[in-house]
Amino acid sequence: MFEQHTVIYGIGVSPGTASAEAVKVLPAPGVDADEPASTDPAADSERIRAAMAAVTASLKQQAETAGPKARPILEATAQLASDRALAKAADKKLTAGAGVTRAVHEAVEDYATILSNLGGYMAERVTDLYDVRDRTICELRGLPKPGVPTIDEPSVLLAEDLAPADTVGLDPQLVVGIITAAGGPTSHTAILAAQLGIPAVVRAEGVMDVPEGTLVALDGGAGEVIVRPSDEEVDEMRRRTERRQAALAESTGPGRTADGYPVSLLANIGTAEDGAAATARDVEGTGLFRTEFLFLDHANAPTLEEQTETYSRVLEAFGTRRVVVRTLDAGADKPLAFANLGEEDNPALGRRGLRLSQAREDLLDTQLDALAAAFEATDRRADLRVMAPMVATMEEARWFADKARARQLPHVGIMIEVPAAAISAKQLLDVVDFASIGTNDLSQYTMAADRMQGALSELLSPWQPAVLTMIRTACRGGDATGKPIGVCGEAGGDPLLALVLVGLGVSSLSMAPSKIPAVRAALHMHDRATCQQMAAYAVDALTAADAKAAVAALANPKLEALL
Repeated sequence: MFEQHTVIYGIGVSPGTASAEAVKVLPAPGVDADEPASTDPAADSERIRAAMAAVTASLKQQAETAGPKARPILEATAQLASDRALAKAADKKLTAGAGVTRAVHEAVEDYATILSNLGGYMAERVTDLYDVRDRTICELRGLPKPGVPTIDEPSVLLAEDLAPADTVGLDPQLVVGIITAAGGPTSHTAILAAQLGIPAVVRAEGVMDVPEGTLVALDGGAGEVIVRPSDEEVDEMRRRTERRQAALAESTGPGRTADGYPVSLLANIGTAEDGAAATARDVEGTGLFRTEFLFLDHANAPTLEEQTETYSRVLEAFGTRRVVVRTLDAGADKPLAFANLGEEDNPALGRRGLRLSQAREDLLDTQLDALAAAFEATDRRADLRVMAPMVATMEEARWFADKARARQLPHVGIMIEVPAAAISAKQLLDVVDFASIGTNDLSQYTMAADRMQGALSELLSPWQPAVLTMIRTACRGGDATGKPIGVCGEAGGDPLLALVLVGLGVSSLSMAPSKIPAVRAALHMHDRATCQQMAAYAVDALTAADAKAAVAALANPKLEALL
C-alpha cells in the first residue's frame, strides 16, 4: 500500500507545511503474554503501585524542565498515573486472576471506555491514559519506556497517536512534521505541536501503512498529507502556508467583524491545567469548562474542598476574563461509579446531564456550593457564569436557576442541546441569564443520529439546514429577551461556519484554543451584514453541501487560506 503517489486527508491541528522522509513511532510492547495469573494479589498490587509511582515521578521530573505551556499538560498526565481509582481498578483485575501487566491493561481499558463515551475533549484524553498504561507496563516488565525513536536528520513523524510526554520533547529542527492516525483537534498532541510550531495532521486514516523512509509532505492547516509528492506539490504547499500566515498576521485582540460588531472568542477547557494553558493565549475567557473530568478522576464523588480548590485555580488563572462552567454532564453512557442509576436501553436519551443531577441532587448541591466558595475567594470579582447541561423544559430551567441563585452565583444559564430547548428558548431565557448551544448534541438530537456512529457523520454535520434552523430559532429567543446566546460546540471553531453562526445571532464562540486565530481572522474579513446574508443562504439550502457551497461563494477569497 502507498507504493505510489497518494493523498490522505485528516484534520489539520498545527498550521504550516513540511516535507521529509517518514519515521515511525513503533507501538509499545504491551501485556506480557507469558506472565502467570496473580497468586498474591496484595504483593502484585504493591508492584503496580510502585510502577505507577515511578511513572508519576518521571513525568513530574520531565514537567520541571518543560516550558510553561507544556508543564501543565505533563502534570495532568502525571496526575493520571497517580490516580488511586485506577490502582484500585487494577486490584480488582488481580483478584479476578489477571497477571500484573494484564491487570493494568484491563483497568485502563475500562477507564478509557468511559472517557471515549464522553466524546470530544474527554475522548481525546484516552491517549494520555494509554501513555500511562504503556509506561507502567514497561516499568513492570523492566523494559525501556516507550517513545519516539532517535532522529538524526529532519523527518516527518508518523504515529498511531502521540502522548504529551513524547510530543513535548520533540526538536522542531529534526521533527519537521507530525501525522497521526488517531487523536483529535483538542488532544494534547495537537496543543503541543502548535506550541512547538511543528505542522501536524491528526486522524489521517491509514498513515501507518506508509513505509518508513517514504517522502511525505503535509499541510497542517488544511489537514492534507501527500505520500510521494512531486516538487510542484511541495512548492504549492509552501505557498499555501505563506498565504495562511499573511491572513493570520493581524489576528489579535477581541473578536469582531469588519464593521466592529463584537463576537467574544473563548476557549474550551476540561481541567485547571487546561485553563492555565489557555490563559497564555489570546483568548477572552473560557466559554466551556467541562467539569466531568474532575468527577471521572474519583472512585467517590469529589469533596467540596477538592472542587473548590479546582474552581478557584481556574477563576484565578482567568482573572476578570469570562469563565463559563458547565455543571456535571454525566450519566447514562457516561457512568460514574458513585452515581450509577442502572443500565438504560437508550443511554443517549436517558438520565444524563441535569437529569442525573435531579436524581442525585447532592452532587449538584456540592458542586454549586464549591463554585460559590470559589467565587467568594475572588472577592466576587471573577466573571463567573454557571450553566446546566441537557435542559429541555421550563421546570428544569427554573429548578436549576433557583438553586444557583440561592447561592448568589452571579450569572445562571443553560445549555441548548435538544430541539425542545431551541424551540422554547424565548421562554427558557425568561428565567435564566444566558444560553450556550452545544452543536454536537443539538446535531445528534435534531438528526436522530448517534454522534458515536462514524457512519452517520454526514447526518451529524452542523451544516445541515435543519440544525442551522434550530440554532436560528434559539437565537431568535435570545433576541426577544435581550439575553446572549453563544456556541460551545466544535462548530464554532470552523472559520467559515463561524460566520454563519454570527449571522444567525450568536454573540460568542468557544472552541479549542488553537482554532481561535483563524476564526478571529475570518471575522475580521467580513461585516455583520455579510454574515447575516450567509446565514440566510445556509438555512434556505436544500442540503448540507449546498449550504456550505452557498456560504463559500459569498466569502472573501482570502478566507480560503484559513480553511
